[in-house]
Amino acid sequence: MPYILIACTLFIMDSLTFTPGRAFLSSNSPSPPWTVVFEDEGPAGYFYACDRSRETHDAAILDAMLIYNVSSLEDRERERLASVQWSRDGLQAVLYLDGTAQALVDFAAKIAVCRSDFPNFLDDDPNGWRRQSHAWSDEALRQFEAALYS
Repeated sequence: MPYILIACTLFIMDSLTFTPGRAFLSSNSPSPPWTVVFEDEGPAGYFYACDRSRETHDAAILDAMLIYNVSSLEDRERERLASVQWSRDGLQAVLYLDGTAQALVDFAAKIAVCRSDFPNFLDDDPNGWRRQSHAWSDEALRQFEAALYS
């Protein structure tokens, strides 16, 4: 009887079930030192791009994006699912809420995008991160997801 070899690709995904107003999900890239963090401490949910090789917590945050204001969510009391999916090379991460992509971080390109396109700053970060715009990109998400399954 012939044997069939099936290739299996490991996808890094971390997830958390939560109620808006209280959530914390940290996910490390398979390619250090990158980390992303989804955090909701009450009034709002944010997604952070971080470099864990930096010496202080504040210095580790490369970019931050508003994901939602709790007061504007429908069904605020309903339990939600947050998940982070990493690219194969560990240089990109996407935050999904209830299966819908909300933010994408690209550590190689030093950009982050989110559906709220907030916050935006007058100047880009001195370390090269684009922070003048966090405008959502359907094309970036399409490329991310296509690369997972190609």
